[in-house]
Amino acid sequence: MARVPIDPAGGREIENLIARYAELVDDGDFAGVGELLADTTYQGSGEPLQGRAEIEQWFRDTLIVYPDGTPRTQHVTTNLAVERDDNEAFARSYVTVLQALPGDVPHIIAAGRYHDHFEHRDDRWHWTERKVNIRLVGDVSKHLRP
Repeated sequence: MARVPIDPAGGREIENLIARYAELVDDGDFAGVGELLADTTYQGSGEPLQGRAEIEQWFRDTLIVYPDGTPRTQHVTTNLAVERDDNEAFARSYVTVLQALPGDVPHIIAAGRYHDHFEHRDDRWHWTERKVNIRLVGDVSKHLRP
């Protein structure tokens, strides 16, 4: 079966999952990120990460968190396209990451694409894969640990 646009309700559910990821990262809720991606293979610039604990630990080890408990970022996800093929859905989107420390103006520190895969089971969509392809990198020295 060829991929086709997803129905509005399913598309909205997937959009909400993608938005929730951004909220959790920006809130510094890495346990929440791990929970959201518990059944997911997460592929960034390093080796693929698998499951709740591994993904949560990677975020804790990689991102700098400030006294307010957040990485002081705002992930903006745009250009979202969602298609389905039977009980699977595929999403493509752009991500732009802004960061501002207290007293500073927001700066774009990274931009790229997300490629996501979801499966429909137990009457809802489940995230199974996220591939992050950051194409533009700015000053991430206040965002990523050395």
